[in-house]
Amino acid sequence: MESPGLHLSHAHYETVIAHCFDGFPDEACGLLSGPLGTGDVTAAHPCQNADASARTYTVDSRDYLRAMRDAESRGEEIIGVWHSHTHTDAYPSPTDVRQAVDPAWWYVIVSLKHGEPVLRAFQIRGETIAEVPVEVG
Repeated sequence: MESPGLHLSHAHYETVIAHCFDGFPDEACGLLSGPLGTGDVTAAHPCQNADASARTYTVDSRDYLRAMRDAESRGEEIIGVWHSHTHTDAYPSPTDVRQAVDPAWWYVIVSLKHGEPVLRAFQIRGETIAEVPVEVG
């Protein structure tokens, strides 16, 4: 089954990109919420990287809880996570694949490797990585 693309408003896109630059030189991360299965992002939740690392990320548990409660208050769910790659391309690393625990989520990676941000989205099911289109508008 082919999955729908990910739909970000300009404001959500800007939130994600700005948070990635704010976190530099460490990886930045955040959560996306919306109706499950649609790819329609209704909120972008910047989160603290509990790892405080340029190579790995872990969404801070308090930030996760806040984002989950906000989504639930709107009858929605967490539908994805984003993080930045500060020195590599916007493609899931082996660590990213191991950490991808929810096959229904969108995994968004923003590469800052060349200064100009490159945002790509993926669905990861087991060891299978499938890029999905991203629409900003």
